[in-house]
Amino acid sequence: MTEDVPAESFYEPLGDGRFASTPATAGPWSPGLQHGGPVSALIGRAFERHDPVPGTRVARVTVEILSPVPVAELDVDVRVVRPGRRIAFLEGRITHDGRPVVHATAWRIMAAPAHLEAVAHGPMPPPLPDATRPFGDWSDLHTGGYLAAMEWRLLDGGFAEPGPGTTWARSRIPLVAGESDTPLVRALTLADSASGIGSQLDLSKWLIINTDVTVALHRDPVGEWLCMAASLDAAPGGSALCQATLADRSGEIGRVMQTLLVDERASA
Repeated sequence: MTEDVPAESFYEPLGDGRFASTPATAGPWSPGLQHGGPVSALIGRAFERHDPVPGTRVARVTVEILSPVPVAELDVDVRVVRPGRRIAFLEGRITHDGRPVVHATAWRIMAAPAHLEAVAHGPMPPPLPDATRPFGDWSDLHTGGYLAAMEWRLLDGGFAEPGPGTTWARSRIPLVAGESDTPLVRALTLADSASGIGSQLDLSKWLIINTDVTVALHRDPVGEWLCMAASLDAAPGGSALCQATLADRSGEIGRVMQTLLVDERASA
């Protein structure tokens, strides 16, 4: 096992769409509740594997988090809602003890012709640094799960400092034991961290919980390392919205969006 990483994978396969969650899935708020990254990647993996059509790719995934997901055994189920050779719409859910905890949808579309001239408007990401500063004071957060299972190279902002923020990151372990992560899985494993990287709100004063995450990729990422630049907007009487770009070393690959609840933390 990699030093300081709590498990050798995020999930252990149990067969028939059932998975045992390892301690590496735990988020920063509790060792018993999962971070949204591994959960999103697990349903994304199911979308890719369900009735695959050669020459197509999963271009957009939206994950609705219905309730906190426990670090426990999970069942994953996917179906095709709108079949098609060029465009298909898929729906999936994750349940725990028969109770739905995640609902998700995805668009699977035909890959564009190889002779299409590429169009790109986003700037190139900053270079991947050799090393970066530590996160900061984590005395109130659980750092032994997902945060330790990912390797971070923070450039600015980040969980313990006001955003907007930018980081390079990669997973230290595979999503499912015995498998290599696909490009989509790598992107989804990171994407739900956007609100932590980009938040400008003091996490010691404000409770910030995302209800969903949408990841849209115009191309598949190349390589293990991904760069995410995230920012958060919030308004009194409203809610919060986090938006982020994802890039690999060759440039931008897509966008992330999260809707968030913002509330005052209860006094200790």
